[in-house]
Amino acid sequence: MLAGRAGLRPILAPAITLVALLLLWEAADRVFHFNVILLPSPSEIAVAAYENFGRLLKETGITMFESVMGFLLGSGAAFLLAIVFVHSRLTQEAVYPYAVALKSTPLIAIAPLLVLWFGNGVLSKIVMSALVAFFPVLVNAVNGLTAVDPEALDLMKSLSASRFQVLLKIRIPNAAGYIFAALKIASSLAVVGAVIGEFTGASVGVGHLINTSSYYLDIPLMFAAIGMISLGGILFFATTALVERRVVFWSATV
Repeated sequence: MLAGRAGLRPILAPAITLVALLLLWEAADRVFHFNVILLPSPSEIAVAAYENFGRLLKETGITMFESVMGFLLGSGAAFLLAIVFVHSRLTQEAVYPYAVALKSTPLIAIAPLLVLWFGNGVLSKIVMSALVAFFPVLVNAVNGLTAVDPEALDLMKSLSASRFQVLLKIRIPNAAGYIFAALKIASSLAVVGAVIGEFTGASVGVGHLINTSSYYLDIPLMFAAIGMISLGGILFFATTALVERRVVFWSATV
C-alpha cells in the first residue's frame, strides 16, 4: 500500500499543485477582474480550449511531429559524431568548436535562414528542432563514451577485441546513462525549437496559432495553445524517461 502511494506521488504532487494554482488564479480574477486581454481566467481559457479543441489538437499534433522528427534527427547525428570524436582526436579538435559556436548562436537568428533554405513548411521546423536537440546529446555522448574504466579497455585489448566490439560492449553501455540524461533535455528543447521555427514563418502548428491568436487579441485561445504544447512537451519528456527506465535498468539513478 505504501509502495503504491510512493509510486503515485510524482503524479499526484504536481497535479494537486496545478489545481491549487488554477483555483487561486480563478479566485484572484473574480476579485480583481483582470482584463481578459492581459490575463484571462482559467475558466475563460477552458472555454476557448473546448470550443477550439479540434484545431488545438491538430496544430499541436503538427508541432509534436516536427519535434519528434527533429529530436530523432539531431540526437542520431550527435551520437554518430560523438563516436567519430572518440576514435579521432583530430576530428574532435577540428569540429567541436563549431558545434559550440552553433549552440551559442541565438535560435531566433537562425530561424529566418532555415525558412529561406528549407521553405516555409514542416522541413525547416524539423531542422530547427534537430539543431536544438543536437548539442546536449553530443556533449553527454562524448563524455559517456570516453569515461570508461581503463582496466575494462585493457581487458578488451588483451582479448584482441576490435574497436567495434569495444564500442558495442564497453563504451555504449557505459554511455547509456549519460545519453539518456541528454535525451530528456533534448526532448524538451526539440519542442522549443519547433515552436520558435513556427514563430518565424509557418501556416500551421502551435507557433502559428499563438501568433494568429495574439494578432487578433484572442488571448484565451493563445493561453490554451500554450497549455497544449506544454502538455505535449511533458508527455514527450515522460516517454523518454520511460524508455530510459526500460533500457538503462541497471542504473541506480533512474
